Order: sequence, then structure tokens, then C-alpha cells
Amino acid sequence: MDTSQQPSAGPRGAGAGATWGFAPWPVVVADPSGGVVGTNAAAAAIFPDATAGAWLRDVVPAWIADAHTRLGGIVPGPRNSGPGGFVHGPVGDRTFAAHPTSTDDGDVMWWLVDDTDRRRAEDALRTERERAAFLAGASSALLSSLNVERCMEVTAELAAEHLADAAVIVAPPCGRKVRLTFCGPDGAVAHRTVRDDVRQLPGLGEALRGFPPVPSRWIDPAAVPGWAVPDGFTEPVGSAVVTPLPGHGVPAGALILLRSSRHAAFTESEEIFARLFASRAGAALSAARMYAEQAAITATLMRELLPPRLHAVHGVEFAGRYRPAGRAERVGGDFYDVHPAAEEGQESLVVLGDVCGKGLEAAVLTGKIRNTVQALLPLAEDHQRLLGLLNGALMNSHHTRFATLAMASVVRRAGIVHLRVTSAGHPPPLIVRADGAVEQARTRGTLIGAFRDVSSTTARVELAPGETCLFFTDGITEARGGPLGDEFFGLGRLEAALARCAGMPAEAVVEHIQMLAAQWVGRGGHDDMATVAVTAPHHAHLSAVNGRTRGRYTG
Repeated sequence: MDTSQQPSAGPRGAGAGATWGFAPWPVVVADPSGGVVGTNAAAAAIFPDATAGAWLRDVVPAWIADAHTRLGGIVPGPRNSGPGGFVHGPVGDRTFAAHPTSTDDGDVMWWLVDDTDRRRAEDALRTERERAAFLAGASSALLSSLNVERCMEVTAELAAEHLADAAVIVAPPCGRKVRLTFCGPDGAVAHRTVRDDVRQLPGLGEALRGFPPVPSRWIDPAAVPGWAVPDGFTEPVGSAVVTPLPGHGVPAGALILLRSSRHAAFTESEEIFARLFASRAGAALSAARMYAEQAAITATLMRELLPPRLHAVHGVEFAGRYRPAGRAERVGGDFYDVHPAAEEGQESLVVLGDVCGKGLEAAVLTGKIRNTVQALLPLAEDHQRLLGLLNGALMNSHHTRFATLAMASVVRRAGIVHLRVTSAGHPPPLIVRADGAVEQARTRGTLIGAFRDVSSTTARVELAPGETCLFFTDGITEARGGPLGDEFFGLGRLEAALARCAGMPAEAVVEHIQMLAAQWVGRGGHDDMATVAVTAPHHAHLSAVNGRTRGRYTG
């Protein structure tokens, strides 16, 4: 080697009396050309070859030698960092920060500070912050939908993306069937139903029963059955985690995490983090399943509470419309029913009522009244007796609400529709004649469910072809709206609107009345609105008696 390029071996700043020689931190002194001038005892312990006269790049890690070359003997101020200031890197299994300072002789003195523990603490803190942010985001994503299938898909996607190479969500078994949701390395989600024994995978049977997970080191990757591996997972399984998905009182399923053999096995910290994620996923899945069950129950009950679809019965037209008070509600306190006669020539029963209040509580009492009337149909010929028995049933219940009711027994004979109309605290129905004249049925009575004894009067009404009897609740007449939004629709407007419906079919009558009332209230609030029209049709038509046998012409 050219002697002009060899490092100087003079002691200069490395004299025995130099204070840095007794420093507890490793110190390496090098001249501007990169030759080692001297080291202290701490530096000699980690760089045994760093003796005076050696080249720096041959005896210390490259990240120190490269930083020395970039300095070129010019040491920046103490506040500078980056390429020209302190540098950081590994020395064996430890990490150090190397800070350069200049000596009086023009050399560079590298002070090495062991920051391994600080770096590890910072890394651990950064990891925990990232995990906390992930769990917060995962909770939001999981709770954004109450659809069970979508919740399982999101759980699998998040787990495969952040926790493992692939993830499998195992739903609680239904008999021998087990519903699985997969997400592989490609991010594609798939669903599958298997009939295999879940006990084939160690720890899965226990996880589905809510027991704590077994450590992943106890699970032989070769024991993972094929049905638990996504189709896109082509490499051998190197490590597996099985953890329960805790629910509200009952397990919500289990989570299987898979890593390929070319990746490191799950650490204890990663398993704990997987359980934290599983607890949030389990809560979301449990909430989604509870919502699905409640929605199914509600839908089943709702079918019994919804107003029926009305149609022509034995030559008489029936039509009804219902508009609940709340936009998000489907049922309320107003109701109507038509109970068709078993045979032509017998009376059909029309019932329209209004329960005090609105919403779910009123709907429950509505269902009770409708069921009670259904049970009392054999007594429908005697309106007073039917109302008395219904009143007794309500008085003996825990409900404190009352109701108004209007009913009519309807039959068609020789082209004329005959009605026996009875009101129990309800507005009497209106009759529109063929010439547009409107009149009230002469009936009145006491409320149902308010007094021990009820009384009522029954009016007889006849409808010629084209004439209609309209039953309505006070949600129509008491609908507030108009120019200032505080005026009742009123009985006068209802009668005027009904007069324009002379000769119209029953469907058109109720549609027209409901449309006018809705336009009157606009965007304002209103009570439940129900209308039922009983119309004597204009012309003869072919009518099937029971929907199956041969029909006959009726006038």
C-alpha cells in the first residue's frame, strides 16, 4: 500500500492524558483520511481490531465509516443531525448512535451511545400505537353493518390483511353444518358450508364453546384440515392460531389465522393481539346476529299487525288505505279488517278502529283487538253483544288505553248493498250518493275499554250501484296543515272531497281521500290515517264464489 495513503500512527489527541480515554461510552478517534488514531477501553471491547494505524472502514461497521467519509474532517455544529451529524446503526445485537466531534488536532472523535433499550421501547410504543389505531378502525368497520354475512367478511378481510396470511371465520355450528368465511393472501373472500367434524383442528371445538385459546405452539400445522385452508393458500401451513370470538353471553364463533411456512411463527405478543381483535369482532358478530334474530321476529309479528289487502267479496267492493304517523313505522294505532262471509247472501263484517296513542304500544293493543274480534265473529250478527264482550276483554287486560270502533255488517241483495253500521265512540261513516250528495250514518256509541258498560246505536244504510260508504279515523279530519300549517283538514273538506268521488270505485275513493289529506299536512306531523270504502259496483261482473269454483254473474 502507498505509504502516503496509510493512516498516521501518532498519538496526538489519543494521548494517555486525554479525558475521553476514561469515558464510559465507546470512543473512536480517526483522522480525516479515515485512519484510526485511537480508542478507549469501551470501544476496544466492541471493536478489538480498531488499533492505531488501522483503517476505520476495516474495523468498524460500514455505517460509521461511511459517515466519517461524508464528513471529510469537517464536523458540523452539535445541533445538526442527519448525514452530517450523528448517525445510527447496529453493532452486533445492539444499536448505537454515533456522534462526531472534532479534536484540537483536526481529527474526528466518534462517541457511541448504546440506545438499544430506548429504540426497543420506541419500537414497542410505535407498535402499540399502530395496533390501537388498527383496533379502533377495525371496530368502526365491523360495527358499520348489522348484516351477519358482511360482518364475517369484514372480519376475515381485516385479519388476513393485518394479522396473518389467511383467515377463516367459523360460525357457530348448526347441527352438523358449519358456515365458514375465508380470506386468502389475494384478499378474495369466499363462503363455504362444510359438514366435517370441527374437532379435527386442535382447539377449534373448544373455541366454538367459548373456552380460552390454546397456544399456537401446541397446534401442529400439519394437523390443519384441508377444509380450513382457503383455496388461494397454496403453500404449506407453517403456523396457526385458533381463538374464540366472544359474543354477548354465547360464543359468536371462532377465528383461525394461518401463516405459510416461509414466514415466522406467531409470537406470544401477536397471539394476544389476535385475541384483542377477536373480542371486538365477536362483539360485532354477536350484535349482528341479535339484530337479525330480532328483525326476523319483528317481521313475523308485523305480518299479523299490518292492514290486510282488501278486494271484492260477494259482489261488494272493499278498499282500504293506511298511513302510519311515523315515517319509519309500518303499524300504529289505526286498523281495519274485513271478515268475508262464508257464503253469498251472508253478511261480511267490516271493522275500523282507532286506539288511543300511536307507535308500538298502540300497535300491540291493535293486534289484541283484531284477534278478539276475529274470535267473536260467530257473534257478529249482534253488534251490541260483540262490543260488550270486546269491552270486557280490554277492561280485564293490563292496558290502560282505550279505543274507538266502527263496524258494519254488509251483504248484497238484488243489486243493493245493505249495511248495518254501529259506532263505538268513533266518527260515523259518510255515505256519498250517486248524485254526489253526502250524508252521515246515524250511529253513535261509547268508547271501548274506558267504561264497564258500553252502549251503541245501529243504523241501516242502503247503497245503490255507484254509491259508497266511507269509514275513516280522526287522523283524516284532524290532520293539521294548510297555508299556515295549523288548520284541521276538517269534516267539511272531507265531505266536499267525498262528493267528488260519486260513482268512483272503492279503490279510487280511498286513494283520493288519502292523497288530499297527505297534501294538506305536507311535511308536517300527523296522526295515523286509515280509510275503508264499501262500494256497490255499477255493472254486473263475473265473480268467483271462493276463488276456485266456477263464477256467476252478479248484478
